[in-house]
Amino acid sequence: MLAVVEEGSFSGAARRLNRAQSAVTYAIQRLEEELGAALFDRASYRASLTEAGRSLLPRARLIAEEMRLFCDQAQGISEGLEPELTLVVEAMFPMDVLTEALRAFGARFPSVPPRLYVESLGAAAERVLNGDCALGLLLAQTSQFEALTLHPLLDIRLIRVAAPCHPLARMDQPVAREDMRREVQLVVTDRSALTGPRDYGVISTQTWRLADLGAKHAMLLAGLGWGSMPEHLVAADLAAGRLKRICARPPREEGTDSVLPDDAIVVPLCAAHRRIAPPGPAGRWFLQHLQDRLRPGT
Repeated sequence: MLAVVEEGSFSGAARRLNRAQSAVTYAIQRLEEELGAALFDRASYRASLTEAGRSLLPRARLIAEEMRLFCDQAQGISEGLEPELTLVVEAMFPMDVLTEALRAFGARFPSVPPRLYVESLGAAAERVLNGDCALGLLLAQTSQFEALTLHPLLDIRLIRVAAPCHPLARMDQPVAREDMRREVQLVVTDRSALTGPRDYGVISTQTWRLADLGAKHAMLLAGLGWGSMPEHLVAADLAAGRLKRICARPPREEGTDSVLPDDAIVVPLCAAHRRIAPPGPAGRWFLQHLQDRLRPGT
């Protein structure tokens, strides 16, 4: 049907499909019989769609495209290509890097849909360890397990921030650590049993624990506490004045106005997969693309 529409005639469709014209005519007749509606008006020199044919044409094109994708995916699976790319991403991973990689992946492997999970800390590593995900983009410090193979990707910077209305933001900078200990610190907690008991960068004696980085961001903006955030996630807030950076006075220099040149914490991120189950062709391509994209100088 689509060949006749696109070529404008039964004879043109026959040449395109490398079939006899009578075979094309018979196939259209059989389709019309099954549908109970005439698809083409044969009264004129060129085959033209009937009203029913015009109505069914968009759906016919969808069916043909789905069939093509179905065959492409089946062929890929038979050749060893993964049915899907299962991926878990640490919530602090830069989303612009991820979306660019996924766009390139979709163009390269249209028959391999990604299945994406976003987790924090050990919960992300746990998805890879238990086999839920073939590949993880994880914090290196929460992924040190013998069962995993790690591939360094990039470093991110964590900085301490608070809303302008917060007591720490109204103090002269740098802030004494004793003042930071007295204020509520918002801390992302680990939902997994792997690294759950550990604390990273906790200073305050009062902590509010959250399992979601987005919720922590919203609570920081609301002035409910202070906390560390990836610099790339709060850059716009700092520029707009919605958040203010909090620098801690080094303990050895309490009572002075000096501060270390850089109060940020550098955190390495890596890709990880199980040693006994490395990713397939699509997963390997995705990993290599990320490494090429993030390699210094590229």
